[in-house]
Amino acid sequence: MWPILAWMQKHLIWSIPLAMIAGLVSGQLADPAPLRLAILPLTFLMVYPMMVTMNLRQLVKRGSGKLLWVTQLINFVLVPAIGYGAGLLFFPDEPFARLAILLTSLLPTSGMTISWTGFAKGNMPAAVQMTVVGLIAGSLLAPLYLKGLLGAVIEIPVTRVFVQIALIVFLPLVLGHFTQRYLISKHGEQVFQKDLKPKFPPFSTLGVLGVVFVSMALKSQDIMEQPEALLAYLVPLVLIYLLNFTISTLVGRLMFPRGDAIALVYGTVMRNLSIALAIAMGVFGAEGADAALLIALAYIVQVQAAAWYVRLTDRLFGPAPG
Repeated sequence: MWPILAWMQKHLIWSIPLAMIAGLVSGQLADPAPLRLAILPLTFLMVYPMMVTMNLRQLVKRGSGKLLWVTQLINFVLVPAIGYGAGLLFFPDEPFARLAILLTSLLPTSGMTISWTGFAKGNMPAAVQMTVVGLIAGSLLAPLYLKGLLGAVIEIPVTRVFVQIALIVFLPLVLGHFTQRYLISKHGEQVFQKDLKPKFPPFSTLGVLGVVFVSMALKSQDIMEQPEALLAYLVPLVLIYLLNFTISTLVGRLMFPRGDAIALVYGTVMRNLSIALAIAMGVFGAEGADAALLIALAYIVQVQAAAWYVRLTDRLFGPAPG
């Protein structure tokens, strides 16, 4: 099983479409309604392993204040503005599609922020700090942004959103931290970093694929009746990511050295789609499946865009120091 999990994590560009197809087929063959019961455990499986690998000490570690503040301004002012505007432009009559884009815009960074920064030889400590700060700040601000920006067209149960975030972010965060400290105390820091820590992300990927499968199964009938909806969602996502990459690249080139600029790009363009997916499905129920479909497609765009950007890094920022 382990080689399969590792392959799925490494090849999200293939594993997520396969999960989507499996969900579509499942929704045609059987009633998908009972699958709703799997959403919460799959969500926990998706988030908890990611939290075990997170270093909360980065919250108090001193770093580049300018880089961190510019990153957060982009994450919580510019990107939400782009997401809100794109929702109005492309989906004026589809409030839950607008919800999906706004959710992805409000929840920055993921474990992939760190991974892609490393692949591009950027500032890894800064990427780790961005991920921790972005996760906590986004979780606290998202309900308020949703209520303020979408409260007029969708009933936003702010209390339920906060409760859901507590269950899928802060509870796994606390449990993951204690799990990490226990493993380090038992096996040592070196064994944890080298042997144990890499074991957790593939299980998070399994949770992601499970939630994608469920969301596609729940929307299977609607998608088969209107397959053009997939293209209608895909085109705006491509344009949004292209715009985000362009802006972050320009800011990085103008304001920071190579390593910091790369961390800024991946710390602002990569979104925490796992938590966005969990909120959409956990808080908004059946209606949230519309949002979940768009978020599932965002996985494909995000992974592919990040991979191509690594290939362009040296051309955009110059070669890495020897």
